[in-house]
Amino acid sequence: MRPLVLPDKLFFRIGEAADLLGVKPHVIRYWETEFRSIRPAKSRTGQRVYSRRDLEVLALVRNLLHEKRYTIDGARKVLRERGIEGALGEARQDRETQGAAAAQELRRSLNTAAQTLTTAAARLESPLPSRKPSAGKGHEGVAKTRRSE
Repeated sequence: MRPLVLPDKLFFRIGEAADLLGVKPHVIRYWETEFRSIRPAKSRTGQRVYSRRDLEVLALVRNLLHEKRYTIDGARKVLRERGIEGALGEARQDRETQGAAAAQELRRSLNTAAQTLTTAAARLESPLPSRKPSAGKGHEGVAKTRRSE
């Protein structure tokens, strides 16, 4: 399940909700017709306003449909059998488990990078072999020729 990271706001308009979920606004409007648990409030101007809980339900529906490949009827059945709160609890646990696994993998990668950097730093701190000056004159003895005009 794709992690849902919500800004520190209480309510979201449909465009913001769509961006956060990675779907188009018309998809959210369609899901509203198919899932009774998705009922956003309306502002004075008639715009849909989604709460944080609404977004969690939408993220759950998105996960069931897009990632777990359920049909609309199958997703509706899962939500009905588990109940919205039960399904949301399971989704939260899945996100936490995946987050912990991702954190572990990140720790492993950072430890590997730290070891690589430590090795590279040790190589840089070791003295370089001294170079002996060449027996020739180097560039100083190279004759410069001028073109005669």
